[in-house]
Amino acid sequence: MTTRPFRFGVVAGNAPGGESWTALARRAERLGYATLLVPDTLGTFAPFPSLAAAAAVTTTLRLGTYVLSAPNRTPGQVAWEANTLRTLSDGRFELGLGAGRPGAEADTSRLGLLHGTPSERVSRLAETIDAVEGVPILVAAAGPRALRLAARKADIVTLAMPVQASEDQLAAKLDELYELAADRFPQLEINANLAAVGEDLPPWLLRQIGGEPRGTGILTGSVEEMAETLRKRRDRLGVSYVSINADYMEAFAPVVERLTGT
Repeated sequence: MTTRPFRFGVVAGNAPGGESWTALARRAERLGYATLLVPDTLGTFAPFPSLAAAAAVTTTLRLGTYVLSAPNRTPGQVAWEANTLRTLSDGRFELGLGAGRPGAEADTSRLGLLHGTPSERVSRLAETIDAVEGVPILVAAAGPRALRLAARKADIVTLAMPVQASEDQLAAKLDELYELAADRFPQLEINANLAAVGEDLPPWLLRQIGGEPRGTGILTGSVEEMAETLRKRRDRLGVSYVSINADYMEAFAPVVERLTGT
C-alpha cells in the first residue's frame, strides 16, 4: 500500500531528573529511533520544555508532541511555541495535535479552560493547524470530523484506536481515511503506536485488554517475527511510522535496526 521506508519513534513523558531525561534522548538517538515523542497530560512533563531539553543534547533525533490536546492552548500559543522549538532544534520538530483523548477534560479543567463539545474541539484543532507554519503536522483522529480534518490538513495521521483493536478494525478506519483523503492519501504518512512488545505486559495493560496479549497495539514474537508482522502491516495498511512506549525502547531496538529505512 505504501513504498515509504520505516521509521520509529519513542513515546516518553517522565524521568527522575534532567540528566535521566537527556540520557534517554541520547540513547534513543544512538539506538536509531527517528523521533522522541512527548504526550500532553498533567501527569507527564510539559511537552515543549522537555522536547527543547532533548533537542539540546541530540543532533539527528526529531522531536514531536504526541499529541497536544487542542483545548489546552490557544492556536496562537501553539504557533509561538512550535516556531520557537522548530528554530531551536534546527528544523527537527514535528507537531502532533488532537482534539483531546478520552478523559482529557479533567486536565483542561485543572488548567482553568473549557474543554468544549466534540465539534468545538475539532474546530479548535483546525484553527491551531491553520495557525502553525513550517512544521510537519501529525493529527490523531478517530471520529468522522477529525478524520475529515486529517485527510485535508495533516502530513502524518495516527488513528486513535484502542490497544486491543484488530487489524481489520484498523483497516476499516484507514478505508474511511482513504475515501476522505482521495488524491491526498499517498501524501499521508500513517503512524501506529505500540503500547508494549513481548510477553511481559504491565498489569494496567493486561486489565485494559482483558488479560490476553491481543490487538495491534501489542507486538509479540521473536525479532524476526515482529519485523515480519510490521512488514505485512505496512503492505496491507500502509503503516510505515511506528512509535513505541519508552519502557520497551531497548527490547524493540533490534527491530528498529532491522527495519529502519527499508
